[in-house]
Formats: sequence, structure tokens, C-alpha cells
Amino acid sequence: MQNFNMLKEYENIKLYHGDCMDLMRETPEKYFDLAIVDPPYGIDINMNMGRRKGEKAKHAKKGWDKGIPTEEYFTELMRISKNQIIWGGNYFPLPLTGAWIFWNKNVPEGVSFADGEMAWTSFDMVLKKINHTYTGFNGMDEGGKIHPTQKPVDLYQKILKLYAKENFKIIDTHLGSGSIAIAIDKANKINNMNLRFTGIELDEDYYNSMIKRFENYISQLTLNLI
Repeated sequence: MQNFNMLKEYENIKLYHGDCMDLMRETPEKYFDLAIVDPPYGIDINMNMGRRKGEKAKHAKKGWDKGIPTEEYFTELMRISKNQIIWGGNYFPLPLTGAWIFWNKNVPEGVSFADGEMAWTSFDMVLKKINHTYTGFNGMDEGGKIHPTQKPVDLYQKILKLYAKENFKIIDTHLGSGSIAIAIDKANKINNMNLRFTGIELDEDYYNSMIKRFENYISQLTLNLI
């Protein structure tokens, strides 16, 4: 694969640092069985959202979420994959579908946060609701949050159970915190699914944090097996 100086491989998992467009342009048609992606929503989200007035920002503000992906991104994504699950699909100009995923976060009444998030899918299915409490620190993975749109590993495990089959090749074009990589590894080790995963992250800071998180997970898994 050209133009990728940083690559980490773990059994069936490949984690690239680089531009997903470069990777997709080099990928054969319908190479992946499933794309599960979480691209920028264009709402300028950042790690400091929700802090109190006057409170000092804890993280450097990044501009990756100022706009949505280009038309070429969606064209390439659908060219290289047989089916797609796209988080934030309600922000993008995508074809009509009845097969949405609604992630119900079980947010308490009276709280101003959204009750959940939506993912567009290309499947010929009905809408599916996935319950996973995610409010405050409730439902957050061990180790805390390293990315503004970080999703819990358990959420991805439930998605894989619903939409992935044994021996699937899966891609994520915007790895972020890498929760999906941990979920894939768990599906392989616990359920013997033999999923092959390719993930890529453009931002070097997020990539390095994601690699550290994944390797910490692997280390803990190894310790538990001893």
C-alpha cells in the first residue's frame, strides 16, 4: 500500500495512519464485505464541548469536523464495499433507506443531550434499535475518552453480531479511538468469526492514542490468559 509510512498489524487487524482516499483508490471493487465508518459530521465537534463557562480547554481544538466528506468519498466507499454502515448518516446526502440503526443512549429525562445517534445502512432490513447506556461516565470504556465522537466497544460488538458474518473483510475509514478494532478482535477471539479488518486514521495524534489504547487492550488480554 503506497503513501502509508505507519502501519501496525495484529493478526487479522491492520491499522494505518494516512488518508483514507489514498487507500480506497488503490482498493479493488467490492473488496470489503462491509464498511463501518464514522466520518466527520460537519458540526465542528471537539473534545472541549460541554465544559463550564470560563473553564480552560483541556485539549487542543482540531478542525477535522468543519465539513462533511466529499462526494468522491461516498462514491469510493460504496465502490469498494458490498454494504455500508455510516454513522451520522442523517448529516449526509445519502440514498433513502429504511434500515437505519438507532443507538439508544438511555439518556435520563430532562437532560439536554440527544437521546441517541443514527447510522445509515445499505442493508435490506428494518430499522434496528441498539441499547447501550452512554451518558456522563456511564457506559464509557475503561481508560476514558480519547476522541470526541468515540463510541463504546460494546456498541460495535452488538453491530457486528447483527450485520457481520464469519470471514467478512471489514473497513473503517475514520478509526478515531479504535473501538471497532477492539470489538473485531473480541469477535474473533470469543466467537471465532475470523473477521479481517482494515482501519485508517488521518490525524497522527489520534492514531498514536488509538494504537496505545489497542496495545493496552492486547496487554490486558494477555495478562488475563496467563
